[in-house]
Amino acid sequence: MKITGAKHFVKALKFEGVDTIFAYPGGYVNDIFDELTHQEDIKLVLPRHEQALVHEADGYARATKKPGVCIVTSGPGATNIVTSLATAMYDSVPLVCFTGQVPREQIGNDAFQEVDIVGITRSVTKHSVLVKDRDELPRILKEAFYIATTGRPGPVLVDLPADVMKEIREEHFPKNVNIRSYKPNTGVHIGQLKRAITELKKAKRPIFLIGGGVTIAGAEEALRQLVEKTKVPVITTIMGKGAIPSDHEFYIGNSGMHGCYACNMALEECDLIFSIGARFSDRTTGNLSNFAPKAKIVHIDIDTASISRTVKVDIPIVADAKLAIEKMLPMAESVERPQWIEQIKQWQKQHPLPKWDKEKAFGPRVILEEINKIEEDMIVVTDVGQHQMWTTQYLEMKGNRRLIMSGGLGTMGYGFPAAIGSAIGCPDKRVICITGDGGFQMNMQEMATAVCYGIPVTVILMNNHYLGMVRQMQELFFNQRYSLTRLKGNKACTYPVDLDLEKEEYVPDFVTWAKSYHVKGFRVKTREELVEALYEAETVTDRPTLIECMISPEELVYPMVKSGTSLYDMILEEE
Repeated sequence: MKITGAKHFVKALKFEGVDTIFAYPGGYVNDIFDELTHQEDIKLVLPRHEQALVHEADGYARATKKPGVCIVTSGPGATNIVTSLATAMYDSVPLVCFTGQVPREQIGNDAFQEVDIVGITRSVTKHSVLVKDRDELPRILKEAFYIATTGRPGPVLVDLPADVMKEIREEHFPKNVNIRSYKPNTGVHIGQLKRAITELKKAKRPIFLIGGGVTIAGAEEALRQLVEKTKVPVITTIMGKGAIPSDHEFYIGNSGMHGCYACNMALEECDLIFSIGARFSDRTTGNLSNFAPKAKIVHIDIDTASISRTVKVDIPIVADAKLAIEKMLPMAESVERPQWIEQIKQWQKQHPLPKWDKEKAFGPRVILEEINKIEEDMIVVTDVGQHQMWTTQYLEMKGNRRLIMSGGLGTMGYGFPAAIGSAIGCPDKRVICITGDGGFQMNMQEMATAVCYGIPVTVILMNNHYLGMVRQMQELFFNQRYSLTRLKGNKACTYPVDLDLEKEEYVPDFVTWAKSYHVKGFRVKTREELVEALYEAETVTDRPTLIECMISPEELVYPMVKSGTSLYDMILEEE
């Protein structure tokens, strides 16, 4: 049977198991949307901005471990997704994004809404391709999903000229993929694993450094078994948080710029770093010239390019984290290291994470304490900023609790749309979005999406009236010269003209704003008010709830490692 490119497109997505598409219509994708309208197997979600659209697909993919699928139109619709693609690329999220394009005969003529989106996105996608021939469409669609989900997962962009969607060809759906230039690794070098295990047995001060690759691979249970068998302490990157329960006896905490003192000291003083699924980013290592000077390094990663890119690795192993750990389990042995364990405990006692907020009655730690009391089987999504770091420090990972965030790119505005996507993908789970007043305002228009689709996300907005993380840097490293970080009304405001600076002013008033979307909003300043708001939010099942938590602008995230310095140079507390 002969069918149009648009009809083939929709059928191909069904064959790939797609059940949800985040999409924004436009002139050059109308043929696709016309076909999508006449089917009921795929749910369509209309966000309010293309950047948020891809963040929603990203959250959906991380929550479900299925590829997120997006459709946007050409020109500005396509360019609006670049930041979101980069976010997914850094964090290894499988996305397949389709962009409309002008008809082929107009390409290169500066046609209306024409951009070279393939060229623009080459550096922020795993693969980016323009469909030049209708006959290539079946193969390209099949390859797009294969590339996005195999090896190190990542975003793939397929650019679809409008005339290709109209052309009629015989129906054909390839079953297999054979890409000569792309052969993802599916095995593991047993000899290298044996070398790694030998070094682990010999080490007197070993550390497991666990990154997001472990959770992406679904290797949490295998990791727990390996840790308990070897009795080696575990440190996670922020993306690896949740790979092992927070209360596990061998878990120390998070490392890096805002990692705990014991973690950073253990990394610097260990004699073996056994890294699985981490990429040794600058936020983890600090200044490389001083990083782990006494340690040998074993690095297991699915991505060949990640190994020895920043730190020199002694034993490189290219493999899927789950496969590698499962192969190591029979080789692993238990070794007692009482002096090393005691040293780590001493570091933990010497400088624990701060226990009190600046305003002891209410602040980020109190907020996280109450969130920790919520059910274990929930998804927590953060935006980017101080609230994100507090979450990585104080959120307890237990049961089936999941933590989702933009770790590599650090994209403000990610949290709320990603939470919406997570909730769409996992409607049976409670989803909490922890955000700040800066990041939330970058994609707050998605409240309309959440309301229209009945998404019961609980938004916990920590409001300090500042771009808090940047303000913290200006306070600590720029002699308190604050530049463009204050978000609250000030003397520079000319509207409203009757602004009374002696009174509390909320710019915007988030609670009133929420009401304009028929969403219940709460402004809380005490633990008791927060507890009541969280309880009420749990009873709302057909729309979001917003809880604005008023916190001190002087609340800082400690410890902190200044960019360019070593982990030894942690700033531990306010002097």
